[in-house]
Amino acid sequence: MISNPTPQRALRGHMPQRPTPRAATTGEHHAQLARRLTLRDRWLARMLHEHKVLTTQQIIELCYPSVRSANHRLLDLYKWRVLDRFQPFVTSGTAPMHYVLDIAGSVALAYEDGLDPRKLGYRHEDAIGIAHSLRLAHTVGVNGFFTTLVALSRRPGARGRLTAWWSELRCGRLFGDVVRPDAYGRWREDGHQIEFFLEFDFGTEDLSKLGRKLHGYERLATTTGITTPVLVWLPTNRRETNARRALADALSQLDRPTLVPVATSAADIAGVVGENNPAVARWLPISGPSSRRPGRMRLVELAQLWPHVETPTAAPSTTSLPAQQVPAELTAPGPLPPSPTASRFRR
Repeated sequence: MISNPTPQRALRGHMPQRPTPRAATTGEHHAQLARRLTLRDRWLARMLHEHKVLTTQQIIELCYPSVRSANHRLLDLYKWRVLDRFQPFVTSGTAPMHYVLDIAGSVALAYEDGLDPRKLGYRHEDAIGIAHSLRLAHTVGVNGFFTTLVALSRRPGARGRLTAWWSELRCGRLFGDVVRPDAYGRWREDGHQIEFFLEFDFGTEDLSKLGRKLHGYERLATTTGITTPVLVWLPTNRRETNARRALADALSQLDRPTLVPVATSAADIAGVVGENNPAVARWLPISGPSSRRPGRMRLVELAQLWPHVETPTAAPSTTSLPAQQVPAELTAPGPLPPSPTASRFRR
């Protein structure tokens, strides 16, 4: 019998000590952050401002060599209120940790870009509020599509490289009066390059509504003079089959269907190397000469299938609203982390 049991309170671990929201914006706290934050830390904070939420695994794919190094650094960033975190409820098992931008991180980024933090439009309640959003799984799914491409780009001797990744919010600011894609990306491999809009379907959207979006993409291509393929990612092969019918019908109703090249893929395609790898041979075009070419195609092969697709030399105007109505906006981060040779990166 244990005669002197250890008190229960002594068995509990201590919660990480974090500054209060008021203290996280003081000059003293940011003076300390100035010597602590590496280039990678600042880039990661900017990525979270752009893409709202990333899981631990996605952050590892983006910029860390191992789970151990990621967990150590993410704990520090959480303690300093550069990042905040939460775990959504799941019916079985344990959900991964989800990270969002916190108060100190937003203030540091605003000053880095010469902006007034109060005019940036950041609110911690909104950032952490995504934990309760019905679109959380959709946002995480879209981000996972691109973090997989980033991980491929970071491999030694990688042939492919993700050169652009815009969030749904940035796409909305650019094209929101015409169409609102879930994301925009640009992939380069073997001397070929393809840019694309992503429509990430979770099986909850009406397929006829998905088809009607093609009218917006045709209008955008007509207005800008830039033909941009639309990639549709679906949860199951059965859903993809039904979606292809709806998309083919919508394309047949367009005045200029060649302005909207479309290809589809499903998450559960059998026999695909790399289950959720968007770069492998998993894309099935809906229109064009693909009918004479059997099998699914790699992402970069779509650029050869649609030779009329051109890469824009400049981004379109961000908005047609008067300047005083445009909120302050941080510089879009590059999709790849800073060079690991940078002196402040190795922390």
